[in-house]
Amino acid sequence: MTDKKAKNVLGTELEVCSLEPLTGFYRDGCCNTGGSDMGLHTVCTQVTAEFLKFSKERGNDLSTPFPQYEFPGLKPGDRWCLCVERWKEALEAGMAPRVKLESCHISTLEFVDLEDLQQYAI
Repeated sequence: MTDKKAKNVLGTELEVCSLEPLTGFYRDGCCNTGGSDMGLHTVCTQVTAEFLKFSKERGNDLSTPFPQYEFPGLKPGDRWCLCVERWKEALEAGMAPRVKLESCHISTLEFVDLEDLQQYAI
């Protein structure tokens, strides 16, 4: 399921993104990914009100709770494993939320440059 020895974008061991709310595709607190993670939830973000509005306008409402999917709904300041393509879209629109580099899965680098991530580092 998840790789306990996964690496982050800095090449060190992947750190926890958030346990409250519990995040990650596998709901293990980490931005682990695998074959069943079609959205590639690899970017550990700290969401803002502006980003939540941006995401909702793009059809991905992250602020409304969906208990049936164990999703609490996010509020500004929460950390969350975001789909890499959504983060990239937000970056290109000037709306990218900050990221915790130590908690971004290394596969993120297949889609986004480390330099871009570093500009938004917490």
